[in-house]
Amino acid sequence: MMTTAIILAAGKSERMGAGTDKAFLSLVSKPVVAWSLLAFERCPDIDRIVLVVRKDQLVASKAVVKMFGISKMFKIVPGGQRRQDSVQAGLEACDMDTRYVVIHDGARPCVTSDLVSEVVKFVKRTPAVTVGRRVTDTIKRVEKGTTVSATEDRTKLWAVQTPQAFQMKTIRNAYKALGKTEVTDDCQAVELSGESVKILESRNPNFKITTVEDLQLAAAILK
Repeated sequence: MMTTAIILAAGKSERMGAGTDKAFLSLVSKPVVAWSLLAFERCPDIDRIVLVVRKDQLVASKAVVKMFGISKMFKIVPGGQRRQDSVQAGLEACDMDTRYVVIHDGARPCVTSDLVSEVVKFVKRTPAVTVGRRVTDTIKRVEKGTTVSATEDRTKLWAVQTPQAFQMKTIRNAYKALGKTEVTDDCQAVELSGESVKILESRNPNFKITTVEDLQLAAAILK
C-alpha cells in the first residue's frame, strides 16, 4: 500500500510576469520547488514522488532532483494547460500499487514533513482531506464592481491549501466523473462527485508564492 506524492510545478506564474517560472526561482539557497521536494523526501510516510512540470523544464527538474538527492523521485512528467490536467498527468504516472496520493503545490515552499505525515495519517481514515485555516478577516461579497453586496458569516469559512490527500480510488473516480467542468482544487472535484472532504487545521505559514512580495516573505521564514 504505497503512498505517492504528486508535486505540481507546471503553472504559468502570470502574476510574476511573462516568462517567469516561479517553481525554479531562487529562494534562499534553493529553487522554490526544491523546498517542497525535500519536505516530502524527508517524510517517512511518503514512498514515492511524482513531479509535474512544464515541458521546457524537464531537464532542469532532473538537475534539481540530482542536486538535492531526491531518492524517492519516481517520475517527472509534463503537465497540461490547466491545473487539473497536470494533476491527471500525475495520477496516470503513479505506480499501480499506490493506495494513497498526496497532491501539493510546488509553489508552497513552507510545507513541512510533519504536516505531510499528519495528512497521510488522516487520509487512511477518510476518503479525502485538505489542509486549511479558519478565515479570521471579515469577508464581503461583491456582486458587481466594488460595491459590497453582503457580509459573509466567517465562522463557516476556511481558506484551504495543500497538501491535499486522497484514497486513490476516490480521486480517480472524482476526475473521471468531472468531464469538462473546471475546478480550482482537487477537493472540489471530490465534492462534486458526492464524497465528503475533511479539513486538517494548520496554524503554520503555508502560503502559495504568487508575487515577488510572497517570495520575500518566504525567504524571511525559511532563512
